[in-house]
Amino acid sequence: MKKITRVTIQTADFNVADEIAALRAQDPRVGAVCSFIGTVRDHTQGEPGKISSMELEHYPGMTEASIEVMIDEAFKRFDIYAARVIHRVGLLQPLDQIVLVVVTSAHRGESFQACEFLMDYLKTQAPFWKKEQTPEGAKWVDARVSDDAALAKWGITACNS
Repeated sequence: MKKITRVTIQTADFNVADEIAALRAQDPRVGAVCSFIGTVRDHTQGEPGKISSMELEHYPGMTEASIEVMIDEAFKRFDIYAARVIHRVGLLQPLDQIVLVVVTSAHRGESFQACEFLMDYLKTQAPFWKKEQTPEGAKWVDARVSDDAALAKWGITACNS
């Protein structure tokens, strides 16, 4: 059985179908697969047409290790078989895929919850820095109170915003 890498940080796009198929193929016990795909939106503060591009930076090694800890925590909290996170960095355009989270389990409830938990954790705890290009110029994106609140429902306190 080929070992699936749990965390990948890359500049290239990813193929969702290929990633899900690879994760499912590893385990005949899988009865449920949940995935989340995040994309670059072309708006800020609800105003369409404001983002011309987004640039993501990370600290190699530290980012992967941080996400591995998140996945370990998901395995402690939920009855899941596998998890995979792909996060893109570099220059991205509106509509580009930015993140993929895939979780497998025997039943859908565990996969749904673990997938949502991982995304809430990624939004607040993963060391990524985002810079948006807008008509007014470049600006770094601050953490949002709503992201901290989403993580709090899992009993984790974050003070990012």
